[in-house]
Amino acid sequence: MDIAPLFPPADEADAGLSALARGVVGSEILKIAADIRALKSKGAVVCNLTVGDFDPAYFPIPGELLEGTCAALAAGHTNYPPSDGVLALREAIVRFYARELGLSYPVESVLVAGGARPLLYGAYRTLLDPGDVAVYPVPSWNNNHYAFLTGARAVELPVSAATNFFPTADQIRPHLAGAHLLALNSPLNPTGTVMDRDELRRVAELVVEENGRRRRSGARPLWLVFDQVYWTLTFGGVKHATPVELVPEVAPYTLLLDALSKAVCATGMRVGWGVMPPAVRRRMADILAHVGAWAPKAEQVATAALLDDPTSMGAFQSTMKAKVRERLDALHAGFLAMAGEGLPVEAIAPQGAIYLSARFNLSGRTVAGRMLVTNDDIRRLLLEEAGLAVVPFQAFGLKGDTGWFRLSVGAVSMAEIAEVVPRLRALMARAA
Repeated sequence: MDIAPLFPPADEADAGLSALARGVVGSEILKIAADIRALKSKGAVVCNLTVGDFDPAYFPIPGELLEGTCAALAAGHTNYPPSDGVLALREAIVRFYARELGLSYPVESVLVAGGARPLLYGAYRTLLDPGDVAVYPVPSWNNNHYAFLTGARAVELPVSAATNFFPTADQIRPHLAGAHLLALNSPLNPTGTVMDRDELRRVAELVVEENGRRRRSGARPLWLVFDQVYWTLTFGGVKHATPVELVPEVAPYTLLLDALSKAVCATGMRVGWGVMPPAVRRRMADILAHVGAWAPKAEQVATAALLDDPTSMGAFQSTMKAKVRERLDALHAGFLAMAGEGLPVEAIAPQGAIYLSARFNLSGRTVAGRMLVTNDDIRRLLLEEAGLAVVPFQAFGLKGDTGWFRLSVGAVSMAEIAEVVPRLRALMARAA
């Protein structure tokens, strides 16, 4: 029996859904992926710099992690893990942070989940009631979606290259008195930039000062959610800093979110963790337990062993970072050369993560017979005329058509980069 004719049209079906379901916005990057698939199906050559992921052909996971996972499965770790994380992993995370970041947390502060994504969403759910204010910069990753999903009132702080795509303490200060959550991410997705440690210190001091006032009045605290998933990926003289390292007094109000995914190319293994005040951890663990957001048990067991092996971790990350840096540098050098020729492009030197921020100054120009107005116009031009697939900053909450895009290098080869740069230069020459 063919069931399909029994289903109502999409518009009619939507009318029966919740307001939340009708209002939620899907992944903008997945929509772009559909355009890429359509072009490739016609035989087009595309350098796909859209996905914030690693292609195992170029970036395999550590052998120790693969072998450890297989051994854990063989040993019978195929059942449910504890909903807040395997104890051995939580203890290993405590040792890892003490060794690598100089932060001494109790094991009661550590919550393990299926990647950092449920932890960021869990933070919104745990810390905010509907109508509470969440302050965050744009562009940034998924804050706009989580604010919508939790009924938070978003205060978005547009940032630009002038401040390395981070908000300053002066920009944040006017909004803290009415806020309950401040969300920051460094190294930043989508820009690949790293927050200046002195500016981060000033922001952390603001959070401490604001909470001092609230303690005296008995008001609910202001929380700082600090996403540092990419902290192991910084380049050159750029160094990562945590707010707790810089201002220890901010620790009672800070949630550090992290994951294995970007540190060792293990995005699909879904092991993430948060380090936070124990009372917050208990409540977030209860919330996430109801949605089964835990990481697979065998992967947790293997991750614990890897985190306790600094020699293997160090060797792997040294090689991995060199390959990421090689790709970012090649792209950046291509943009610098084009800019030096007077072509309408610019880019920020690599600082961290797997992303390059690049700007195409094409708005208002006619190129290849197309009048370009929006970032999406530019995106389609780059894809269809140069075989370059990139993601506009609008996919990360930014409203304006600024010409800035994210270029992600974890899923491409050096050969693909070498081939796309001349195609891009030829297209930009037509726009000059």
